Amino acid sequence: MKKTIFPSLLVVAVALASITSCKKQLNQTPMYGLNAEKVYSDPNNYINVLAKLYSGLSMTGIQGPAGAGDIAGIDEGFSAYVRVLWNLQELPTDEALCGWSDPGIPALNKSDWSADDGWIKGMYYRIYYQITLCNEFIWQSRDEKLAERGFSQADVERIRTYRNEARFLRALSYYHAMDLFGNIPFVDENDRVGAFQPDRIDRASLFAYIEEELKGIEDVLLEPGAAPYGRATKSAAHALLAKLYLNAEVYTNTARYADCKTYCEKIISAGAFQLDDVYQDMFLADNHTSPEIIFPVVYDGLYAQTWGGTTYLVCGALGGAMNAANYGVNGKWGGLRVTPQFVNKFPDSTLDSRYLFYRTGQQLNFSAPTQLAQFNYGYAFPKFKNKTKAGLNGSNNANSAHVDIDFPMFRLADVYLMLAESSFRLGDQATALQYVNLIRTRAYNTSAFNVASLSLDVILDERARELSWEATRRTDLIRFGKFTGGDYVWSFKGGEVDGIATEAFKNLYPIPNADLGLNPNLIQNPGY
Repeated sequence: MKKTIFPSLLVVAVALASITSCKKQLNQTPMYGLNAEKVYSDPNNYINVLAKLYSGLSMTGIQGPAGAGDIAGIDEGFSAYVRVLWNLQELPTDEALCGWSDPGIPALNKSDWSADDGWIKGMYYRIYYQITLCNEFIWQSRDEKLAERGFSQADVERIRTYRNEARFLRALSYYHAMDLFGNIPFVDENDRVGAFQPDRIDRASLFAYIEEELKGIEDVLLEPGAAPYGRATKSAAHALLAKLYLNAEVYTNTARYADCKTYCEKIISAGAFQLDDVYQDMFLADNHTSPEIIFPVVYDGLYAQTWGGTTYLVCGALGGAMNAANYGVNGKWGGLRVTPQFVNKFPDSTLDSRYLFYRTGQQLNFSAPTQLAQFNYGYAFPKFKNKTKAGLNGSNNANSAHVDIDFPMFRLADVYLMLAESSFRLGDQATALQYVNLIRTRAYNTSAFNVASLSLDVILDERARELSWEATRRTDLIRFGKFTGGDYVWSFKGGEVDGIATEAFKNLYPIPNADLGLNPNLIQNPGY
């Protein structure tokens, strides 16, 4: 089932060759071989290029796991979309720490990054590479082009579906850009490659654009049951709209919690998804069978290999006395752990199924800066395992370095918690309690630990327990006013072992200096 999202990508390299340069003349047709017009003249090739757009969220080049990378000047494993997103969303928070000394990692642990930080540049350029690919596909698949090429009506309808999916993928990347960087350069399909000084769009205007794009496709994307696994559906668009509205006050200074509630209810009422019976099953090698995941980033140990993504989340979290074979891989990278503040959010450690920490030989607390580099300080958190529900290894049994685990970008439990939070903020505690307690009942396998009342802090802590290491924490802490400042600190926040206050301007990452130097239309975010 998973393999259907990875058709042959060999033709894609040719289709993309015309968009890899910003300075050369791009209106010339190669004298031999394939070119973009040749590729797009065959309606059967569009699915291959669409596959590249999806694989841009998981893989780092045409070849995989390394070699023929998409982005020059950065290690391929360090440029993987989910890996850089995860690092920027988790490492500066109370949920994760990394003991490696790779350039940029200590800065993320300590909220001490700069506009030249490699991870920030990796995320920024990965986002814009993805947007550029989507723009080209959308331009090549517009109705005028399809009519000009004389395609049948059946082919036109099929390619329109692909184009709507590309619009979703572009909106997703623009959402990440808006959330992480704020006011950014803006290009769409009408800005042909070669216009390498795009205008700057402010955060509120980008919010409006993303909203308009998603509303424009929500009714024409396929229903969840009709779309192949791993492809964008109507519910995926609704989930992204819900996330957009949940954080609207951060992005636009205007709260949109009623809209968030509406789109969460659309997903729930559609009835296409349900909570998985077992929490950890959603983070195993066969999690593509989960009834809960609305939109995954798809990985495969044989067909979609990368040193980023969920391979990073499995191997990076193993070290010390842990046996890598127990987690379906053959290597321990010894880097990722959690803070004691996160562990302490689980008061019922022996009963909550989300308490997945590995403690043997591990110290809970940090008392010296040097301990950050020592894996035995901080509990390990092997939430992602390259094992199936039956206990078997993932597909790559010959070399269990690359995993089959899909990354759950959107899942139903997050929708429940977004509905609970938006309802609570709107004064509807009954609905908020209902959906928080559905999450808790699954976590404890009983309703005995359901809560009788809520507060915003209780909801935030429930999100931490439920959505840990799923690249939501920074965004959540910012919405609750706790990411910067000193009202809430954790180990190594601000660079101190016990944590200190940080400056509010760090709620946004800086625009990379390299892009500022190339584009006079851009303005650096305040504080950098």
